[in-house]
Amino acid sequence: MSKLILVRHGQSTYNKQGLWAGKTDVPLTDQGKVEAQAAGQEIKGIDIATVFVTNQQRTQETWTGIERVIKDQSFNLIVAPQFRERDYGDFTGQNKWEMKEKYGEEQWQRWRRGWNEPIPNGETLKDVYERAVPYYQSEVLPKLKEGQNVLVVASGNSLRALVKFLDGISDDDISQLEIPTGGILIYDIDYNGQVTAKEQRGATENKA
Repeated sequence: MSKLILVRHGQSTYNKQGLWAGKTDVPLTDQGKVEAQAAGQEIKGIDIATVFVTNQQRTQETWTGIERVIKDQSFNLIVAPQFRERDYGDFTGQNKWEMKEKYGEEQWQRWRRGWNEPIPNGETLKDVYERAVPYYQSEVLPKLKEGQNVLVVASGNSLRALVKFLDGISDDDISQLEIPTGGILIYDIDYNGQVTAKEQRGATENKA
């Protein structure tokens, strides 16, 4: 039995301002750094063998905060661009709350949380799923099957894609899933790669 730990990065400067960051490489706020260290405290007792982080600053700074807390371990660190945040295309840098006001709650929610709702020149959640899940299956899952505990530090939508796969969430129901900044999901994975248990720790708010 092994553990798969999913951690969403702490609050970024764009989260704080209500802006869609996507592929924009933004840092954590002071609160985000606190959330990262709090996540480290929540998972401190788990012996982690391999860590996957994206190539984006906010996830790497989150990992730095976690590592400061669980520093007595040695890790195999892998940078995985496949787990980067969704590309928001023409909506990148736009204020999400102003867009909600402009386009209405229904359309805004479809863009924000829908499964296959196109954004001009951007990615859908389905697009994110189609790059993140195959990478999970080829690179992460074999380590779990070997009995390693694995940590993935990524962004909200890439983690939503992974959770959709792991939990078998339908295309319609995935719109209800939100993961807060600094939020933690821990899965027990058996030697066949199947989920046997799930636990949520850490933050429950800050779902920007």
